[in-house]
Amino acid sequence: MSILRSLADRERVFDFLVPAQSPVDVRHGPILYLEDVSVSFDGFKAIDALDLTIDDGELRCIIGPNGAGKTTMMDIITGKTRPDSGSVWFGSRHDLLTLNEPEIASLGIGRKFQKPTVFEALTVFENLELAMAADKRVLPTLTARLTGEGRDRIEEVLATIGLVELRHGPAGILSHGQKQWLEIGMLLMQRPRLLLVDEPVAGMTEQEMERTAELLTGLAGKGKQSVVVVEHDMGFVRSIARTVTVLHQGSVLAEGSMDRVSNDPKVIEVYLGAEEEAA
Repeated sequence: MSILRSLADRERVFDFLVPAQSPVDVRHGPILYLEDVSVSFDGFKAIDALDLTIDDGELRCIIGPNGAGKTTMMDIITGKTRPDSGSVWFGSRHDLLTLNEPEIASLGIGRKFQKPTVFEALTVFENLELAMAADKRVLPTLTARLTGEGRDRIEEVLATIGLVELRHGPAGILSHGQKQWLEIGMLLMQRPRLLLVDEPVAGMTEQEMERTAELLTGLAGKGKQSVVVVEHDMGFVRSIARTVTVLHQGSVLAEGSMDRVSNDPKVIEVYLGAEEEAA
């Protein structure tokens, strides 16, 4: 069955086929920079004078209680939400507040939501093929023959996400964790410079969590991607954390190593203490 005939909803194709990214200039600063960003919804200030800096090749964990502004922050970075004030830059050349969602994706910013959205009727290989970054119209992309370079890229990503042996199986039979890895692989096909990953281990087994930790730290460790992880599981955060940013009421409450923020009295009061009580 061809990819085109097997798609139940062809409109979803546009979510994955994005133009080749533009160069990101990080010679004089970070890869992502938010300064004094604020946004309100019906009088509620979801983001309040937020400052955040992500360095090139960094793995950053973002934690905080529900309503802290974590999702809104990612919505602003990806162009889904426009802030009322502030500035957001990708490298030193790209003002993200002047761009729409497809334009931001084309720069090399990929976002993975909590619930995996893979094409379950397609094989793992076909999902990655479909997600391959290309500045082409959709129909030619779906009907074109795969080049040797493209096939090599898919094999590279399959090895990275640990799904080599499942390449010819339908995505629908994958476990929850494997679907999460496949979706990360679909983003990697677009060669992003920045990955935003929302609660990647929710619902995973311990073994899947360990593999996810290896995957995310490996991506940032290669220096090809910067990775921002929003997560509630403190055990997982501790296993991957280099620098942790704690959000509260739309602002940065604390930032530093996991040991530093976990011992911060303010963080314990508004977040970690409540997490322990809930557990």
